[in-house]
Amino acid sequence: MSEFVTRSAVLGDLDTLREFEQGIIAFERPYDTTLKPDPISYYDLGELIKSDEAEIIVIEHEGQLIASGYAKIMSAKPYLKHDAYSYLGFMFTDANYRGKGLNKLVIGALKDWSKSKGISEIRLTVYNDNDGAIRAYEKVGFKAHIVEMRIDTSK
Repeated sequence: MSEFVTRSAVLGDLDTLREFEQGIIAFERPYDTTLKPDPISYYDLGELIKSDEAEIIVIEHEGQLIASGYAKIMSAKPYLKHDAYSYLGFMFTDANYRGKGLNKLVIGALKDWSKSKGISEIRLTVYNDNDGAIRAYEKVGFKAHIVEMRIDTSK
């Protein structure tokens, strides 16, 4: 894996990161009928890059960005054992590089960043029908914890 460089994102990466975001949205759209029509955006990527409470990790190959993910420190509910946790999102790998363990590298870097901030609890959300993503997260130690359910009363 020495051919891959893992680093923190910088503001100069924004154009590519915005392309990644649109790739994520396009991929997730079939899983979520509640998304508004395009154009939409999930993240304020510039603010995440600048924030001390968040970290965007990218992976480069031959100078090209090919994967990303972020961790953001969130306040926990007052009844939980931990005061804060890292929430992971923006997980993207270029289609040409999937299956090469890049998700594991991104999550490992975000886990290390979280530990450096004194955070031991890490959470993420994934669509229930996204079996590939669920398997990838399980490979790095995540376990299902809560199922969020919804109903559309307009029908």
